Amino acid sequence: MGRVTERRKVVRIRDGVVSSRPDTLVTEEPLEIRLNGKPLAITMRTPGDDFALAVGFLVSEGVLATASDLRNVVYCAGATADGVNTYNVVDVQTTPGVRIPDITLERNVYTTSSCGLCGKASLDAVRTTTRHPIADSPPLRVTPELLAGLPDRLRASQRVFDRTGGLHAAALFDEAGELLDVREDVGRHNAVDKLVGRALQGGDLPLSRTVLMVSGRASFELAQKAVMAGIPVLAAVSAPSSLAVDLAAETGLTLVGFLRGSSMNVYAGEDRVVLRAAAAQG
Repeated sequence: MGRVTERRKVVRIRDGVVSSRPDTLVTEEPLEIRLNGKPLAITMRTPGDDFALAVGFLVSEGVLATASDLRNVVYCAGATADGVNTYNVVDVQTTPGVRIPDITLERNVYTTSSCGLCGKASLDAVRTTTRHPIADSPPLRVTPELLAGLPDRLRASQRVFDRTGGLHAAALFDEAGELLDVREDVGRHNAVDKLVGRALQGGDLPLSRTVLMVSGRASFELAQKAVMAGIPVLAAVSAPSSLAVDLAAETGLTLVGFLRGSSMNVYAGEDRVVLRAAAAQG
C-alpha cells in the first residue's frame, strides 16, 4: 500500500535566510478503477481507503446503491515489469443481476484531483439516476450554531493536513453535530467518495439523517455525490458553483456555503435551517 505522505528536500527562504531541509508532502498517485474487470476510470488520489473510494465513486455513477449490489473489491495484479503489486488498480465486482448503466460514453475516462467528473452529468441525469432521493422524514433540522461549529470540528480531525497542509477533507455529522466519519484526500471529491463508499460497505445508505461538511468549495460534483447518497445537507467553507445551487434546488438538497465562524450563506433548502431571529430586511 502506498504511503499517505512522502519526504522531499526543499530550499527554504525566510526573511532572506536560506536553508535546506526535508518537507512532508501529501502523496498523490493514480488509481485505476475497473468495473467487473473492465477499465472504467483513472483518478489521482491519496493512497488509503482505495476500496471505499472505488465503491463511493460507483455510487455517484448510479451503479451501486446498497451493500447487496457489491460482490467484492480486490486489488489487481501489479503493473510493474517484475510483477510487484503497485496497489494502484482496483476492480469492483457487482453481484449478478446488477444493472450496469452505459456510463463510459457519458463521462471522462480520466479525472483529476481538482475537477472531479468535469462535464459528466446534467441536472436531469442526477435526478433520474439516483436511487436514494433525498427523503428525510421527519425533516432534518439544523441550527446556524450547529453548522458554525462544523468547520472547526472538521479541521481538528484532519490528521494528515497538520503534517502537509495539502489535503482536502470531508466529514459526516449526525443531526446533533456528532462526528460520524471523516476522510482526507488530495481531491475533495475523492474524500467524499471514501465516506460514501464506507457507508455503503457498512449498509448505511441512504445517509438521510446526516450533514456532509467539506473543505473548500461546493462544486456540482460534490452536490451530485451528496444527492446520490441521499444526504440532505451539504455545507462548505467556500463558495458553491451556480450548477451546484441549481442541482440543490432541483433535488431538495440544503446547500450552505461560506461557512466561516457564525457567518454563512444558505443557497438552497433553507427550510432545514432553524432561524430563530427574524430575517434581515433589505
